[in-house]
Amino acid sequence: MSKKVFIDSSLISKKQTGSVEFQISSLTNRVSKLTFHLKLHGRDYSSQRGLWKILGKRKRLLGYLSQKNSACYEDLINQLGIRKLKTR
Repeated sequence: MSKKVFIDSSLISKKQTGSVEFQISSLTNRVSKLTFHLKLHGRDYSSQRGLWKILGKRKRLLGYLSQKNSACYEDLINQLGIRKLKTR
């Protein structure tokens, strides 16, 4: 999926492509692509390293978003299906 198609399909407007929410959803898209690639090519270690870097960046962005705007964080993780919320 190209970036233009991804921007059009996301819920975030075109002016907000630098927002944390868009960056997280974009990284999630890249994670799914790399995961599919690694299922076919299990010994592609350079792609594994790239996947780890993307996951680390996404994790840092999710931590930032959870501190700054917890409601938006919860909506985004439910929308993307990437984490399970802790029940209290």
